Amino acid sequence: MKQLLLVGICLCVLPMMAQEEKPEIPRKKVQIKTAVLPAPEADKDGAMVYGYNRSGNFSVLRKGTNNLVCIGDNPAKEGISVSCYSKKLEPFMARGRELTAEGKDFKEKRKIRGAEVASGKIPMPKEPSMTYIYFGKDEDYDKTTGDLKNGQYRYVIYTPFATPESTGLPIKPHAKGMPWLMDPGTHRAHIMIGPFK
Repeated sequence: MKQLLLVGICLCVLPMMAQEEKPEIPRKKVQIKTAVLPAPEADKDGAMVYGYNRSGNFSVLRKGTNNLVCIGDNPAKEGISVSCYSKKLEPFMARGRELTAEGKDFKEKRKIRGAEVASGKIPMPKEPSMTYIYFGKDEDYDKTTGDLKNGQYRYVIYTPFATPESTGLPIKPHAKGMPWLMDPGTHRAHIMIGPFK
């Protein structure tokens, strides 16, 4: 009888614990405000925004009218991190999200996307394409307003197949916040700028 009672308690308590662990999803308006934080002021209102619906599924929160796509913060991950990038990068970024959803790790994603860029399945921009990133700590984030205090910026400019020779950039920063080239000569080649603190 005691064992039966114990099983009954576990069956009641475990689902409740699982529900408590589910992250709180901010309101749509708040998610959008947070997602566009890294974008230039003039581009915030027209950016397309991805975020999370009430069920916690990644989805489009707002269709855009300009050249930017913004990604809202993942409430299941520690810290706050949002980014906005050129629409020309969307095929590359969207494929990365698909592969992540399939359970692929960083190395697998890099290999698959590299092959797909080489085959032409994923079109990459021919001109440098901008990504804006803003990140900070959970304790500095207001879930009711979407404001983040003490955040830091990082900028990434995708320049596929760029090299130190073609850009004049080093492959490591010599000083805090200086531009440098990461993944030179590959489909993922990009100029890193920041963070500055």
